[in-house]
Amino acid sequence: MASRLPKKKPKKAKRTSEEAEELDQFALPSNSSLAELDESEYDFGILENKGKRKRQDGGSKGSSGSEGEEGGSEEKVEVKMKKKNEINVLQVTFMVVTSGKDDIEDKAVDEADYYAWNELRLHPLLMKSIYRLKFKEPTPIQRACVPAAAHQGKDVFGAAETGSGKTLAFGLPILQRLLDEREKFDRVLTEDREADAKIAPSSVLRALIITPTRELALQVTDHLKEIAKGTNVRVVPIVGGISTLKQERLMKARPEIVVGTPGRLWELISGGEAHLVELRSLSFFVLDEADRMIENGHFHELQSIIDMLPVNSGSLDGHSQNTQNCVTVSNFQRKKRQTLVFSATIALSADFRKKLKSGSLKSKPNDGLNSIETLSERAGMRANAAIVDLTNTSIVARRLEESFIQCREEDKDAFLYYILSVHGQGRTIVFCTSIAALRHVSSLLDTLGIKVCTLHAQMQQRARLKAIDRFRGDENGKLLATDVAARGLDIPGVRTVVHYQLPHAAEVYVHRSGRTARASADGCSIALISPNDTSKFAALCKSFSKESFQQFPVETSYMPEVFRRLSLARQIDKIERKTSQENANKRWIERNAESVELVVEDEDSEEERVNRHKKKKASSIHLNKLQQELNLLLSRPLQPKTLSHRYLAGVSCNPSNQAGISPLLQSQFEEMAREKKVETKNSGEVKRSKLVVIGHDCVEPLEALRSAGHEVFMDTKGAVDRRKHLDNLRRKRKEEKK
Repeated sequence: MASRLPKKKPKKAKRTSEEAEELDQFALPSNSSLAELDESEYDFGILENKGKRKRQDGGSKGSSGSEGEEGGSEEKVEVKMKKKNEINVLQVTFMVVTSGKDDIEDKAVDEADYYAWNELRLHPLLMKSIYRLKFKEPTPIQRACVPAAAHQGKDVFGAAETGSGKTLAFGLPILQRLLDEREKFDRVLTEDREADAKIAPSSVLRALIITPTRELALQVTDHLKEIAKGTNVRVVPIVGGISTLKQERLMKARPEIVVGTPGRLWELISGGEAHLVELRSLSFFVLDEADRMIENGHFHELQSIIDMLPVNSGSLDGHSQNTQNCVTVSNFQRKKRQTLVFSATIALSADFRKKLKSGSLKSKPNDGLNSIETLSERAGMRANAAIVDLTNTSIVARRLEESFIQCREEDKDAFLYYILSVHGQGRTIVFCTSIAALRHVSSLLDTLGIKVCTLHAQMQQRARLKAIDRFRGDENGKLLATDVAARGLDIPGVRTVVHYQLPHAAEVYVHRSGRTARASADGCSIALISPNDTSKFAALCKSFSKESFQQFPVETSYMPEVFRRLSLARQIDKIERKTSQENANKRWIERNAESVELVVEDEDSEEERVNRHKKKKASSIHLNKLQQELNLLLSRPLQPKTLSHRYLAGVSCNPSNQAGISPLLQSQFEEMAREKKVETKNSGEVKRSKLVVIGHDCVEPLEALRSAGHEVFMDTKGAVDRRKHLDNLRRKRKEEKK
């Protein structure tokens, strides 16, 4: 039985030699556990007279917990066992020590600020984590899903905009059920000494959460670990890119919750991992970002995992299951396996909703997972599931302000550099559709002195995690990524999303833009639209029922300087790429020749070698000259063409300012002086001075959009018709040429 004793640390009672002999007589072996005890010899019971007398001798004040609130505190959980027909008592005590600092923080919490959570009726340990994480109130998706899943035991379809708190919407019901089962076991234990420990099993898999990407799986794991602190519920990620042996070692700890990607999960399951093969004990099966799971050609392993799920009691489907390796568990735990399906862009037909309500759905075992509806049926979705659809008509986040810049395809680099230079305040994510475009943009920006983190599918897992950590650690960081970062990536402070290339599907655009304007914050998205993207952009607007978009304001006086810098950067990048390619080819030939033990000889004549050396030297001189010219430009602030580059101060806006320094420069100088003074005061060390660019103010894109953006009405139908007409003309011309 678990009983809470006073927080004040009790004094240790002196043990007499007779009592010590009695305890040693019934001591457990070092490798034994409570589950291994012979029930015919021991019963679980309440500590009787002798135990009470020992507590009094030890100086305990009772179980009221009124004393010891200051300083450190201790919680005692005592498990007592009494041998039948004997007076001897065996007492096993586990100590959980908490610091006095935590108690002070708990006392400082004003529960009135978290009153909105009361209607969800969460476990006290979960509420303690919510206080610690300072979640003032549940989000709409959490308010709708938690009661249905945690208290009514229903399966759930959840759809809400990105950044709406869907992770806790399925994480809280899982933890709530596990904690409720533990409490029920404790209550049954006090009433029935021969209680079945399977009521609250602690060494079996209880929840399996599947996500489409590694980054999302690791992020979900971190969120669940934070909310599960103090509950002793173990959460483990299983993803590709990490050592399989390491993850097998993690499985030996037999965690209750596993979060993983389909590929690595199926690799371990097919390899016979005992903890993952046992699925009859599963209480929760969760599919996060379900719309991504049904993309053509993706996640065949997911179907194999779903086929291994035991038939759920009351499920809608009746397909055959592979359950040969599963062990039977108690009906209390098996009778309710809940299936939770979440996405930002979920769409259920009226026919499916009707059949779901009546419980008349039947799926065929050979059907592919070609829709969310089929996926849910195969996963064992039960009748009368709760459907929570909180997406608005435009699907994108409500506090997101969308905009676009019309430009030529070859000018996209210039406008991207303009955005990152003039409006580079706050974290920014730039999305590309292809890895080739990402590498091209990354190389140009690096040449222009803008440090960016890159993230794409061909990177190793360790490099991907490092890139995310670097981006997360810089409040003005820039992340250049493909659509691998479009889903689930939750990084606070992302102010701007730039679509360097438009995605192929509207859903991807939603998830990209959802990296900003998360958790009731605001944000801005900017799409760079070339003439080739017009029809795609029009189709995008049509799918969201948007009749107008804001045009992002561009100060054209900056652009001559931007194009000048970009021209130099492109020339430098072209020379460096050519040199790098030649060196790579040379190394490839030498490496392969060495592997087959061949000697590579230079058959060129002396004249050819001299000419090649002259060309290389001239290229190097030209490269140095271009680099010096670019460095000279980059050493000056990016200013409009109307300002003079010869002097720091432009035209003074204040007639009383005799020095001719503009108010912007004056405020920047004052801020720099204050920072320098603070640094000198805090540290006596002489630090190397850094280059500080002054002369223009970095304004957030959202602020610029709100102050100078203007609405542009989109003729979506006309654009689509024009595109069709052009396609027809091209087709006719090709036929005529043939």
